[in-house]
Amino acid sequence: MDGIDITQTHLEQVKSFKYLGSIVNGNNYIEEEIKGRIYLGNKAFYANQDLFKSKLLTKNSKLRTYKTLVRPVVTYACEMWVPKENIKTKLRVFERKVLRNIYEPTKEKDGTWQIKSNEELNRLTGNKNIINYIKAQRLAWFGHVHRMPDNSMVKKSI
Repeated sequence: MDGIDITQTHLEQVKSFKYLGSIVNGNNYIEEEIKGRIYLGNKAFYANQDLFKSKLLTKNSKLRTYKTLVRPVVTYACEMWVPKENIKTKLRVFERKVLRNIYEPTKEKDGTWQIKSNEELNRLTGNKNIINYIKAQRLAWFGHVHRMPDNSMVKKSI
């Protein structure tokens, strides 16, 4: 295997590795990272299923619970992501699944049940969806980096 030797220690060259909970690779391929984040988000959602199904909590409280307990798991380290459309779609699908669970189906006059459309979900959440959240996080990170001194290691690496 390829690698380098440093003072009697052989360091193996790898294509990707996990560091501080995020998958790091040389070609900025984030699909694997996003897939893992959505998986962990599902685990966080189902671990708190009792809260989301509770009749004691308002829909607004459930939405805040999602934004506090589940969304951060999915968007951890999102400041470094440059998501393509297929990734954005996967993230939107995940979030809409959670939101449809929070904003339960409503019973129509004819007795049928109707789930919320994507447009209704956007309206109910004030268009504060996961993609807009990621954009805001990236912009905030850009501001932090921009304000750093020019000799900062972070600024040099970007």
